[in-house]
Amino acid sequence: MAEAMGKTTHEGDSPQAKDAEPALDKPRTEKPTRNPAKPIAIGAVLLMILLAIGYALLDRLAPSTDRGVVSASVVQIAPRVAGEVVKVHVNDDAVVQAGDPLFSIDPRPFELAVRRAEASLNGALQGQDVSSASLVAAQAQVTRARAALDKVNADADRMFRLEERGVVAVAEGDAARAAVNDAQAQLEIAEANLESARVALGPDDQISPDIVAAQAQLESAQYDLSSTTVVAPHFGVVTNVTLGSGQFSNAGSPAMTFIDAGAAWVTVDLRENQLVNVEADDPAHVVFDALPGHVFNGRVQSVAWGIDPGRSVQGGLIVNQPATRWFEPARRIPVRIELVNGMDVWPSNVRIGGKVHATVFANGTGNPIAWLARSVQRARAWLSYLY
Repeated sequence: MAEAMGKTTHEGDSPQAKDAEPALDKPRTEKPTRNPAKPIAIGAVLLMILLAIGYALLDRLAPSTDRGVVSASVVQIAPRVAGEVVKVHVNDDAVVQAGDPLFSIDPRPFELAVRRAEASLNGALQGQDVSSASLVAAQAQVTRARAALDKVNADADRMFRLEERGVVAVAEGDAARAAVNDAQAQLEIAEANLESARVALGPDDQISPDIVAAQAQLESAQYDLSSTTVVAPHFGVVTNVTLGSGQFSNAGSPAMTFIDAGAAWVTVDLRENQLVNVEADDPAHVVFDALPGHVFNGRVQSVAWGIDPGRSVQGGLIVNQPATRWFEPARRIPVRIELVNGMDVWPSNVRIGGKVHATVFANGTGNPIAWLARSVQRARAWLSYLY
């Protein structure tokens, strides 16, 4: 009966139980889990490669730098003659025009020198039947005309250089040429009057050497007297004025600083590998920190031919520089950039030494790299409101 019951129980097991027993012996296969960091790493590597390629293309086709500075012609004004300063005509940071007086040296010693030279000339002419008055007046006229011509020539040479680079208009160059011609004509008239006064003395072979020497001495004394008032060489700004009345100023010693306001440019430092395609007349865009949000059009005027690498010489031989870095820093070469239309568009609130960001379009402005560079610089121009 027990066997029957056990048989009955065994036979009474459900089909599901029978099917479940073999399932315990089957191995379970699990799906492999994907590493979520792998696509991120691949994307980061690809992004770095793209950034490196883009950086290299920007350096070759549209190099840019924020290591730019506003530059101009800075001249140390010094008197041609020595003496005590009796008056300073300008204040610090004053805007002056060409020919405006800056400061004056005591003229009395030079007036006395002129009087002595006139007396010497009168003494030399005593043997001649002619008055020295006309000769002295003619000589003074020649001295003034020659000094005026020297100044006009200096201004004209500067204007011609600016005209060649396209910084100033052709009309300004024509005006400078006309001023030179007029000053030359005035000198010729003065020299003709002086020659007439000399003719009254007689033939050249009959003129005493003492007369010639006295005349040269008079011309020198008159020239020194005219140099006692120092004037502005061009339109510009006088700065760092520390000169005062009563101070003695030596000839050739700087007395004040003059900044030429008629010619300013931007000097930027580019790495050597950025200069591969940069040439003169390449277009450029300039952003001044003093004028946020504005981008100015410029052009490359020149690329410097050399820099001082800081090598020293001892005993006639070059000294090796010690290697203190893993990677030698890149050398930077100055590049001169001038604004298109020159000083006509130069912003008045930009000061010498101000910071500048510049982009040079070495392959023109009509390519995707140039468009990207312009966009980046435009964003930088707006960000300069903050820093």
